[in-house]
Parts: sequence; structure tokens; C-alpha cells
Amino acid sequence: MTEFTKFHQLLHDQIANEFYASQQYIAVATYFDNHDMPQLAQLFYRQAVEERNHAMMIVQYFLDRDMDVEIPGVPAPNNTFEDYQAPIRLALQQEKTVTQQIVDLAKSARDTGDYLGEQFMQWFLKEQVEEVATMTTLLTIAERCKGNLFDLENFVEREFNGPATPDPTAPPVAGGVV
Repeated sequence: MTEFTKFHQLLHDQIANEFYASQQYIAVATYFDNHDMPQLAQLFYRQAVEERNHAMMIVQYFLDRDMDVEIPGVPAPNNTFEDYQAPIRLALQQEKTVTQQIVDLAKSARDTGDYLGEQFMQWFLKEQVEEVATMTTLLTIAERCKGNLFDLENFVEREFNGPATPDPTAPPVAGGVV
């Protein structure tokens, strides 16, 4: 059995962070669904599944390393937003927070000499660059549309809601990709 290090504790904590992000994205998607914005709802439902899959990648990593893993509970997400931009601002802030968590994880793996852990974190670092860029663009477009939600929905449909292409470099997901 692999020794449990500080890196492994942080990585275990990240399971909760990823599940929380998934729940928050479900709340955001539901907000947009409740406000008849199906393209934004679809985008965030898909983001919720992606965050869930990230948590399950970490679970699989622990399983592959023959380490015990426990599935944590998560706090309730924010379900109330002042306007259509607020959930997007929240999503961007959430992605920036997760990015820092992933950077801290990669640093911890390196600092403890866990080369397997460091290699595992590389994909997540790349993923976070993409996630922050996507939410930054989405917020910029939401601000530019100045309340014209038809234009915002058209942009999301055109730029973000196309067919998903699986990433062959992604770590395996416990139970399979959903």
C-alpha cells in the first residue's frame, strides 16, 4: 500500500472541491433553465458532469495507487443570483479558486517528491487554463450583450455547445465517464 502524504490529503480534499463545483454548476444550470435560457443551462449541466468526472478521476487515482479513498460530503451550493451575469461571475471565481487548488496540489506533489502525483496533476493544470479561459470569455460576452439574452444564447450555442470531443490524454474515471 502507498504511503499517505500531505499531497494525498490535499488530493483527497480535492474530491470534495470537485463534487462541490459539480453541485454549484447544477445550481447555475437550474437558474438558467428556470429563466428560459436553454443554451446556458446546457453549458452548465455539461460543466457539472465534467466536474463530477474530475472528482472520479481522483478517486480512480487513489484506487490505482492501492490507497483507501472516502467520498466526502459537500456544502450546499448557492442557488440565488441577482441577475443573469451573477452565476457566470460565480463560475469564473470558482474556476480561479480550483486553479489555485490544483497549482497547490502540483506544488505539494513536487515538494514531497511524488513524481507519480506530479505527473497526474499535469492534466488538471492544462484543464484549468481552459476552464478559466472559457468562463472569462463567457463573462466578457455576457457583459457586452448588455441584456440582449438572445445574442448571449446564440453565442453560447455557437461557441460552447457543439459536440463534445473526448480528451484522450485525460486520466481514467472511476466507473467510467458519464
